[in-house]
Amino acid sequence: MWVVRLAIAILAVVLGGETLPAKQQRGVPAEIADGQELFLANCAVCHGPDGDSVPGVNLGRGKFRRASSDDDLVQIIEAGIPGTAMPPFAKNLSEIEMRGIIAYFRYMASTAFSVSAPGDALRGKDTFEGKGECLSCHRVKDKGSRLGPDLTEIGAVRRMVELERSLLDPDAEILPQNRFVRLVTREGLTLTGRLLNQDTFTVQLIDSKERLLSFPKSSLKEYTFLEKSPMPSQQDRLDPGEIADLVSYLVSLKGINNQ
Repeated sequence: MWVVRLAIAILAVVLGGETLPAKQQRGVPAEIADGQELFLANCAVCHGPDGDSVPGVNLGRGKFRRASSDDDLVQIIEAGIPGTAMPPFAKNLSEIEMRGIIAYFRYMASTAFSVSAPGDALRGKDTFEGKGECLSCHRVKDKGSRLGPDLTEIGAVRRMVELERSLLDPDAEILPQNRFVRLVTREGLTLTGRLLNQDTFTVQLIDSKERLLSFPKSSLKEYTFLEKSPMPSQQDRLDPGEIADLVSYLVSLKGINNQ
């Protein structure tokens, strides 16, 4: 395992990120934390960080095509699946490491359908609107900014663990619909904003002043996606209790009709 850990540590330094994912810093059992680390290093490249990138397979919700037990999963990880893109990992992982990955699968599945987080949603709302300064970018119902994604129904589409990760490590996963772009016009004007839409000839975005802007691509000197999220990490801004409250509030946001 030390080889995998070393590779992840080097990658984290290169990318300027944290060596350990957010959940490992919040008291998750060691077996699950190790399984998460191994999953991100060996599986996420195909399955995605939430285990849902392969059609018909959702590792984060316990949905498997060919397995009904942990032993079945060990066999698949060990030997791969002939005729598919799933390779064997027998030479890369020990059985203990494979079972650590499976423990992480089970942990993700156990939290996938959580209806509440272990915090206080009312306090979380106060943090969201106050100390967290979330309304400066996000909107809930008729309150807040349109610069960032609308969070009115975020609790209906994102899991608790995903919401926590987004708060602590915003760069860990940036959904395509939430990407920010940097434009430089031929006249030298530089603009940054959230991408709303683009086609062959035009690009539309919303800027920091909440203006809806559209540009012909032929008028641009530069057009690049930003690799980093503009959202600041709450790791050092909020204490663990405030994070739990904020996650609980976000989980409670199920849409206008359910609030």
